[in-house]
Amino acid sequence: MLPQVETSLLDPLQIGVSLPLSGTYYPGGFAVSLATNSQDVLDAAAECWGESKQEFAIEPVQIRVVVQPEGSLSPEPTFRCQRHLLAIVGDADNFAIADLDRLFGFLLVSSQTAADHRWLRWFFLEAVVYSLLAQRHVVPVHAACIVRNGAGVLLCGSSGAGKSTLSWACARSGWTFIADDCTWLLAGSTDHEAIGRPERARFRPDAVTLFPELAGLIERARPNGKVCMEVPLKAFPEIETESRCTVRCLAFLDRGPFSPSLRKLAAREALELLLRDRPTYGPQTDKIHEEAFRTLASLPSHRLRYKTLMEGRNLLTSLIDRCGTAFDELGEPLA
Repeated sequence: MLPQVETSLLDPLQIGVSLPLSGTYYPGGFAVSLATNSQDVLDAAAECWGESKQEFAIEPVQIRVVVQPEGSLSPEPTFRCQRHLLAIVGDADNFAIADLDRLFGFLLVSSQTAADHRWLRWFFLEAVVYSLLAQRHVVPVHAACIVRNGAGVLLCGSSGAGKSTLSWACARSGWTFIADDCTWLLAGSTDHEAIGRPERARFRPDAVTLFPELAGLIERARPNGKVCMEVPLKAFPEIETESRCTVRCLAFLDRGPFSPSLRKLAAREALELLLRDRPTYGPQTDKIHEEAFRTLASLPSHRLRYKTLMEGRNLLTSLIDRCGTAFDELGEPLA
């Protein structure tokens, strides 16, 4: 029998790198377990999700973030995906790999990238976490979400349609604020349950001309080059917020030099609008998302044309007040 000998394994892949810092966060109420060697990473995660609480009992999404001193601030990364592997590559010192099947993500970034919390959040941390959650737990919808009289309304539309400003105008008038630009549907829910991230709202700088209370807030350049204001909702205690609601109708926004009007949409027309220009997450996940959209399209849907925020808000208010809670009678099932 050979004697025991001491061995020393090489670790060029940094498999055994020490990640002594950890935290659990709850984007949308779903648990995300984070391990890292940098306080910057935990601080950036807290900026995103520090105020969120657990609402769903799921196995936590696992994220490991290695921060190294080498390298500069990451360039804008490239996103690519094949089968269950998502790659986000800035350069040799800044990249991420996510296993979409196992809901696991590994990030390696430079200390300069980690120190720029907005860059780290936008291109790496949020991108990986939200992509993983969208595999099984949520269905992203490019829509704002507000509530009146217990009825959730999705404000759908392309960029520039006024989702953020109209949702804020309604919130200032007593509606409950859920989300300003992206709403999640709870995957598999038959109750049209929507999930928001109401801790903050984002506006373009010209929103100050519409909402004077936003004056003085810092303008920040997003990593994609757009300039926006990130507004913490805790700065406006008069605005009522909730993280979840039941969607009862949809409004597809059309802002321009129009006379204000509401036109009821057929379910198939609403579905076509929901499916237009949506990103793919892979064949299996796309089927889950499409089924959620088909269910959503059976709800009452309207094309809302408006020129001013007051017109848009009044149309939405009249729609909800006129319909009351009898939305089920207004829906149109898809054939």
